[in-house]
Amino acid sequence: MTTTEVRSSAVEVPARRPIAWGPLLAGVLVVLALGGGLLLGRGMTSGVERVDSPVDVGFAQDMKIHHAQAVEMSAIVHERSTDPAITYLALDIMTTQQAQIGMMSGWLDLWRQTQTSTRPVMSWMGHDGPMEGMASDDEIAALNTLPVEQMEEQFLRLMIRHHAGALPMAAFVVERGESPELVGLARGMEQGQAAEIDLMQSMLMERGWEMEPGVGHSSH
Repeated sequence: MTTTEVRSSAVEVPARRPIAWGPLLAGVLVVLALGGGLLLGRGMTSGVERVDSPVDVGFAQDMKIHHAQAVEMSAIVHERSTDPAITYLALDIMTTQQAQIGMMSGWLDLWRQTQTSTRPVMSWMGHDGPMEGMASDDEIAALNTLPVEQMEEQFLRLMIRHHAGALPMAAFVVERGESPELVGLARGMEQGQAAEIDLMQSMLMERGWEMEPGVGHSSH
């Protein structure tokens, strides 16, 4: 083969296209959400006992909303962050909480309950007011526009507060919930998110930022 023929042959080889991580990750999260709900139905029949406990149903409905915001914030940070540890944390929160959304959606279906409610949020635990730990629309929007380092610090602070807001909800269900599966999930949330609060406080300190005041495992 001549040099000209080699060059011509090389030109015909298609270039490798970069992987579109955004759509791929979105697809993974959809599968996790659907899979979490569908797996619950395996081996179960239409005769599954209905759950009417206001605590169980209210927690599942409200924690889905709470988790959805954590997934939204984490997706922004996973896309923008240049810090490997923060990128990994964001991915872990995204995948874990999206899977839990799927589980709670599946339980609500099995219990023959609606996915959302018109009652005041957290009224099932006697709370009066907005859902605890939720970031404002402006705070979430800022994650898209802040310089990367400031965005990373803001994310850690928002997520620490977000987790801290979820802990009383989970603890209430651990104490008063009726569904063993939901109580087990809430207990795992309580333990996992308390540990992540401590982790994120350490991450703030390691990067030379002040710890988020008044929030930590010892506070709960």
